[in-house]
Amino acid sequence: MSDYVIQANGLTRYFGQKCAVDQVSFRIPRGCIAALLGRNGSGKTTLMRMLLGMLEPTRGSSTILGHQSLAIPPEARGRIGYVAEGHPLYPWMTVGQLAAHQSRFYPTWNNTVYRSIVDHFQLNDSTRAGSLSRGQRAGVALALALAPEPELLVLDDPSLGLDPVARRAILEVIINVCGGGDRTILLSTHEMQDVERIADRVLILDQSQLVADAEKDYLLSHVQEFIIDNTKQNPDIRGLVSTRNQGNSLHLIVANADEAGAGALLAAGAQQSDVTLEDAVIAYLSRRGSALAGPAGQEGGAA
Repeated sequence: MSDYVIQANGLTRYFGQKCAVDQVSFRIPRGCIAALLGRNGSGKTTLMRMLLGMLEPTRGSSTILGHQSLAIPPEARGRIGYVAEGHPLYPWMTVGQLAAHQSRFYPTWNNTVYRSIVDHFQLNDSTRAGSLSRGQRAGVALALALAPEPELLVLDDPSLGLDPVARRAILEVIINVCGGGDRTILLSTHEMQDVERIADRVLILDQSQLVADAEKDYLLSHVQEFIIDNTKQNPDIRGLVSTRNQGNSLHLIVANADEAGAGALLAAGAQQSDVTLEDAVIAYLSRRGSALAGPAGQEGGAA
């Protein structure tokens, strides 16, 4: 059995003349919680749909649970849980009917898991899905995805549009049900606090391309901020991700700064500081000027 639950090789997708995903390659090992980050329109949903075999790539290929994405057999699909963006449910069905309907398609169904999540959101089996709030709908969608005890869980922005209370509830369910073990999770989100709390690995998409792919701690330890007087000449430094002026200071975010580049900045009087995950992600998404040189040196490292 492969140690990699998901493998993408040059995945590319065009919609007409528009490139939604551009030559994306990465591997996600078993038991990893990987966060897929990027601005709206960066290609996250398109990438997930290609991985799940719901959308044919223009070029490239991918495997999931050892099977080609476009030929996943029913047995393997039964080991995948998927929560789509917006938590779509059949609005005419009740919560109880949704569970009865969904359970027919899976070889295993853990009703204890399902009931624990539904009860966590204080849902009644007789309530129609069409009358649920966004947070309640998200809870039902997550319960339906987790009750089959999937080996792989794919979550497309599960907290989108939720209030803080509902978002916290979703996160607690993911931690309680999925914590530990060898379950693999691919999660797209805009919530950096959620990523910092549960993710092991971070993948960043920008303008349809994968610009960073690294373990979360590795990313944080290899991205620094340098602050220098903006009246001084901007040193040419390898790995410059982004620059911004703030008052009389120039803030430089640098990935994998080499000794020469960092030394030149420090010699010019720059102050050095660590960055938060949110700072690092925003820097990657707002990069300009020098070509990006993201965290590397590990298998499946940054683009």
